[in-house]
Amino acid sequence: MQTKDISVGIIGTGYYVPEKVLTNFDLEKMVETNNEWIVDRTGISERRIADENVPTSEIAIHAAENALKNADVSPEEIDLIIFATLTPDTVIPSAACIIQNKLKAVNAAAFDLSAACSGFVYGISVGSQFIKSGMYKKVLVVAAETLSKLINWEDRNTCILFGDGAGAAVLSQVDDGYGILGIELGADGSGGDFLNVPASGSLHPATTKTIEDKLHYIHMNGSEVFKFAIKIMGEAALKSLNVAGLKPNDIDCLIPHQANIRIIKSAAKRLNLPMDKVVVNVDKYGNTSAASIPIALSEAVESGRVKKGDVVVLVGFGAGLTWASCVMKWAKED
Repeated sequence: MQTKDISVGIIGTGYYVPEKVLTNFDLEKMVETNNEWIVDRTGISERRIADENVPTSEIAIHAAENALKNADVSPEEIDLIIFATLTPDTVIPSAACIIQNKLKAVNAAAFDLSAACSGFVYGISVGSQFIKSGMYKKVLVVAAETLSKLINWEDRNTCILFGDGAGAAVLSQVDDGYGILGIELGADGSGGDFLNVPASGSLHPATTKTIEDKLHYIHMNGSEVFKFAIKIMGEAALKSLNVAGLKPNDIDCLIPHQANIRIIKSAAKRLNLPMDKVVVNVDKYGNTSAASIPIALSEAVESGRVKKGDVVVLVGFGAGLTWASCVMKWAKED
């Protein structure tokens, strides 16, 4: 897919993570694991955990408010809210509608988008098309997860990986030559069983048995997901660069999905990028699914690692299986 005519880019970013920190040493007391093994295998040292009574929409709203403030945009100016999540508050209403109401974004349409860890980049792609078509002027893309609520804390293969958090971005028209230059989206449903929540929908409605069998928790074939991720991260980034007419050596900042440090390093190697051009925060937050890329992007902007004119590549993969990459020339002044 190629982006032409109206140039669309990100004019504001924001993020939020819960205060509670769960370290690897805490996990040592809960399951049979240890800090050294977790760090060596994943790069994760700690993750954030939302309180039990805090729904995903609540942390999403904090991130959205921070993004609106950073963009100097009022909630009333937002035409559309796209909420990327796999942990919505309820089946109905959509969490996007809950966010719209609490933000008082009274002029915005709203819907949830489900593409797992690829969700934020999918949302950026969808939102940008509404602006390019002339239908809307400003779109708020929010991604948030409270994955801790889907974790079996007795399963050492999954409980070490995931954390909670939220990130957001405001899309708008930007100066010609800036903004989104290329996008790559993809899916391979044949790998859907590699990472799933078996009883999360109409296939297995909630019963005493599905609860007893722990089917409402995340189930993962770690080796298959790892093999898929190693292959697709670099490949997706290269395809979006090709759409943009750019090469890996044009990249100023790579912002990958924060799933595993070995996967991140593999993507950097495929692109022949030094790690000082790669944003890494998996050590602090673990895998926050759809929220991981916008959290990393927001931190990079906040710290000055991303500046106007920089070529920034966002790339991720997720359950589905899905993948997504976006190349943009950063449009916002410091």
